[in-house]
Amino acid sequence: MKYLLLIHVNPAALDTLSEEERTAIFAEHDTFTALTKESGELVAFTALADPTSTSTVRVRDGVPAVTDGPYIEAKEFLAGYYIVDCEKPERAAELAAMIPDARLTAIEVRPVMHSGGTEM
Repeated sequence: MKYLLLIHVNPAALDTLSEEERTAIFAEHDTFTALTKESGELVAFTALADPTSTSTVRVRDGVPAVTDGPYIEAKEFLAGYYIVDCEKPERAAELAAMIPDARLTAIEVRPVMHSGGTEM
């Protein structure tokens, strides 16, 4: 079963980190990526840009409207994700706990129903 490990980040928590601490977190992501590649559990991963460069599209009465910013007001934002392939949800949660951001904020573990237009 594939799981999406959604990394939610609170900018206030990031602001408290020194440059060295931020660099260490990036290094830990490299370690996590290598570990899950080696185990064969890593399917994909992506880091997302800061939400200040986000736009949101809504279609109402057939008319698209594009606005700047994320679609909701929140203290946290989606910073990136990993897709892992694990036999059990407990393993997906174990991997999520290894992501360094879990110490600062939250990692959401969500089963993937479909990917690339094909059933899994």
